[in-house]
Amino acid sequence: MWKTEEGSTGRLVQLCLGYFFFYVVTGVAVKLFQSRGMNDIAYSVYSTAAGTTICMIVVFAKGWYKLASSDPRKVFGLTVPGELAYIIPSGICTAVVIPTTTLMYSLKGVSVMVAMVIMRGAVIVIGRLVDEIQIRRGILKKRVYMEENLGVLVAVSAVALTLFFSKSGENDTPFYKSVAAMTILGSYVTAYAIRIYIMNYYKNTRPPGVKLDNQGFLGNEQISASLTLAVATVVLFNAPRWFGTTAPQITQFVAAIATPRPDWIWAYLSGTSFGIVAFFSVFIFMFKGRTATFAGLVNRLTSLVAGTTSTLVVWAFLGGKPPKGYDWGALALIFVAVYFLTRAEKRRAEELKATEAIKS
Repeated sequence: MWKTEEGSTGRLVQLCLGYFFFYVVTGVAVKLFQSRGMNDIAYSVYSTAAGTTICMIVVFAKGWYKLASSDPRKVFGLTVPGELAYIIPSGICTAVVIPTTTLMYSLKGVSVMVAMVIMRGAVIVIGRLVDEIQIRRGILKKRVYMEENLGVLVAVSAVALTLFFSKSGENDTPFYKSVAAMTILGSYVTAYAIRIYIMNYYKNTRPPGVKLDNQGFLGNEQISASLTLAVATVVLFNAPRWFGTTAPQITQFVAAIATPRPDWIWAYLSGTSFGIVAFFSVFIFMFKGRTATFAGLVNRLTSLVAGTTSTLVVWAFLGGKPPKGYDWGALALIFVAVYFLTRAEKRRAEELKATEAIKS
C-alpha cells in the first residue's frame, strides 16, 4: 500500500483518488437505477440508508467514536469531550446536506441543473468566506495564498459558464420561482456553511501537542447525523397519518419503505459507495495544515471532475446524454484551477516542512 504521512501532499492525492472513484460509482449508480424506473426519492432512501449503515459500521469497528479532546467536561458524572457542543450541530447539518443534495433531483418542472451548479459553486465560495472570518477572529493563523484566490475565481468561472449556457426544458420553471427549490437550496447552503465553519474551527483551535483527531470528529459527527436522519425518517414516514400530508415526495418516501421494489436490495448495496464518499469528503475538508479555501476547492473540483466522468460512463454504457460543449469548457477551466491549487500546495507543503508540521 502507498504509505504517506498525515498532512503530506501524497496523503492528499490518495484522498482525492478515493473520493473521485467512489463519487463516480455513486453517480453512475443513480443513473442506472433511474434507467430501470426507480424514482429519485426511493433511490435516495436506499442509498442514504446504506451510506449511514456503512458509516456506523466503520465508526464503531474502528473506535472512531472516541475523540482526542482538549476540553474534557463532566456531564451527569461522565467525562465527555467539550468539542461535542459543536460537533453534534455539525452532524445535524450533515443530516440536512445528505437529503437536500438528492432532493433537488425529485422536483419536477424545475430547472434543477442550474440549482445543482449553484450548490457546488456555493461551497467553493463558503470556504473562502470561512477563512476570511476565521482570520479576522484570530482563529486561523495562516494566510490565503494568491494561487488559492485565483483558483476560487477560475472555479467560480467554470460554474458560471455552466450556469450561463445551461438551458431548462421547455416546461421548466426557473428554480428561483419555486418555493420548494429555494427552500431546499437555502437549507443546503446554510447547513454546509455552518458545517464547514465548524470543521475548520475544530481544525484551527487544536492546542499544541493535542492530536488533530479527524477520525474522532467524523465518527461523532456521523453518529449525530445518523440519529437525526433516524428521527426524520420516523416523522416523514408517519407524516400522512400524523399531519395529513399528501405531497408526492412524502408519498414516494413512504412507499419506498412500506412497499419497496423487488430490486431495492441492489439499490441499497450500491449506496454503500455513497457512505464511503463521506469519509473521503470530510478528510479532505479537514486536511491538516490547509485553509478552508484550499480544501473546499480540492473537494468540489474533485467532485466536478468525477461528475463529468460519470456523465461519460453513463453516455457510453447506459445511453445517457453526452457532455455538451460548455461542459468541456467548464472542465478545461477546472483544470486551470487545479494548476493554481498545485502551485498553492507546493508553497504550503514547503511552509509546513519549514515548521516541521510535516516531514515530507
